[in-house]
Amino acid sequence: MSLSRRGLLAAGGGVAGVLATSGSAAAAGPEGTAGVGGQRGGDHPRVRTGFDRLAADGYRLLQGRRVGIVTNPTGVTADARHVVDVMHADDRVSLTAVFGPEHGFRGTAQAGGSEGRYDDPATGLPVYDTYLKSGQPLADVFTASGVDTVVFDIQDAGARFYTYIWTLYDCMVAASLAGKRFVVLDRPNPVTGRAALGPVLDRAFATFVGREPIAQAHGMTVAELALLFNAEFLQRPVPLEVVRMTGWRRADFFDATGLPWVPPSPNMPTADTALVYSGTCLFEGTNLSEGRGTTRPFELLGAEGIDRRWAEAANAERLPGVRLREAYFAPTFSKFQGKTVGGVQLHVHDRESFDPVRTGIALLVTARKAWSGFAWRPDNWIDKLTGNTRVRTMIDAGAGTDDVVGAWQADLAAFRRTRREHLLYR
Repeated sequence: MSLSRRGLLAAGGGVAGVLATSGSAAAAGPEGTAGVGGQRGGDHPRVRTGFDRLAADGYRLLQGRRVGIVTNPTGVTADARHVVDVMHADDRVSLTAVFGPEHGFRGTAQAGGSEGRYDDPATGLPVYDTYLKSGQPLADVFTASGVDTVVFDIQDAGARFYTYIWTLYDCMVAASLAGKRFVVLDRPNPVTGRAALGPVLDRAFATFVGREPIAQAHGMTVAELALLFNAEFLQRPVPLEVVRMTGWRRADFFDATGLPWVPPSPNMPTADTALVYSGTCLFEGTNLSEGRGTTRPFELLGAEGIDRRWAEAANAERLPGVRLREAYFAPTFSKFQGKTVGGVQLHVHDRESFDPVRTGIALLVTARKAWSGFAWRPDNWIDKLTGNTRVRTMIDAGAGTDDVVGAWQADLAAFRRTRREHLLYR
């Protein structure tokens, strides 16, 4: 692999020098079957994000460049200031454009929406819309903006179908087409980076909720994903540099980082949401509510006609680290708006042993058995979320949780081997 494709800012001390590596990335902890983590002791420094390190170094990596940044409300400093506001006020960096993803740069749009093209009232900077743009049309946006360097700084949630990682991918492809330099400022995976879990996407099911064959819970940071995308998937790799974090370990959950949590999207209000999301988002592919329109999206699941029998069946699966409580709720929008529905609430009591993807599959299996009204979304959206037809067809055929989970293990093992080559942290 060429040095320009693996440019890394050094992990410790000052960051003026770029450490280019032609071999494997820094070794990481062993693969497990579930995320492992906990509170960080006082002898460990708080996490410094890629942006915080870049700014502390006086933006030398961006010196003399016309910079555009792909970001949203999660692009904040350790003291909760937005990076665009900070960069705009600093004469050492020439920030000339902002690129907004789904939900928008300032986060005003709901799922499936964006803010369009406008001038940011706070800074006067032009804001360009990237949502649902890819390939040459997105490259044309970068060209029209006049930037020569595209920076990416967005907090991910750790799941393949969370669209910001595919915004990253699409922007990398477009930057390559437009001849732009690309810089990724790293942030923590909020649900740890210990393990990759779940089915691997079949390219036949590629959409904006999964462009390339990675696992449903990828267990990587955005910088690690950028390195993987560039090496494995981009036909024409982009000139890529990543700015690593310091102080982050693969076993860390978000609350161990000392960083402020900013909801990456309207229905990802807390880091607890992210913990379950890579499994329970599968309910978007069914006629059950995934909890949108409640204060606990993706932790509350249900539909009209469901009663205690679902929670009883789910608890009988003896899922590690989680208890399922019989729950009733009335969504204020989305499915079953204004109606009282029955279902379950997930209570994760041991996040070290909790496996979100296995839990999501077990809940699908038991929902289908416990409720006669269960149905997949007519467009088979579940196949886009899982990345194949296998999960849907096996559950329809009466397969149990162990059988469904077992069916993807060979693909997952292959992905884990590829993933390991691009990990930056222990």
